[in-house]
Amino acid sequence: MWNYKTPGIPDEEFDRTDEVPITKEEVRVIQISKARLSEENIVYDIGCGSGSITIEAALQIGKKGKIYAVDIDPKAVDLTKRNISKFGLTNVDVILSDAKAKIMELPMADAIFIGGTGGDTKDIVNLCNSKLKPGSRIVIGIILIETLYSVLDIVNKIGFSEIDITQVTISKSKKTKTGTMMLARNPVTIISATKT
Repeated sequence: MWNYKTPGIPDEEFDRTDEVPITKEEVRVIQISKARLSEENIVYDIGCGSGSITIEAALQIGKKGKIYAVDIDPKAVDLTKRNISKFGLTNVDVILSDAKAKIMELPMADAIFIGGTGGDTKDIVNLCNSKLKPGSRIVIGIILIETLYSVLDIVNKIGFSEIDITQVTISKSKKTKTGTMMLARNPVTIISATKT
């Protein structure tokens, strides 16, 4: 389905619904790069939504790697499963669960992505810290300013290193009757860090 090694699958290639969010293509590319993935990695995608990060990461880590995609929303889990099937992937486990109840049962991770968590992001980052191997990466996509503040607070308290904050504001072209206009998307802040 996606015959390239580079991330950046166009959004329209994914099955989507209005009820389940998707991490947009350009933001997804940055998040994947911040995770510094390698073949055979163990990766979590917490708050997997449509599964776009799951799909991109699964392609990067190869068939010997493993993705654990977790979401509390049955619609998100169903959509992620549809996208996994669409892209023909076999290295993903999709889990319908509250992430806080499931994280401690998962194997140690080489990288963790945290997306939509319904306001529990700080607690989830704290739990994920105990599941990251030393030198591994955590990547958190944030939309709300309040979440940004609470995540920065916990990341600093835990003592992560190489903390990077990147805010991404994307505009995409749209054809109109008279020409092409640029439409802005919501800004996303990406915090990435390394477990010391």
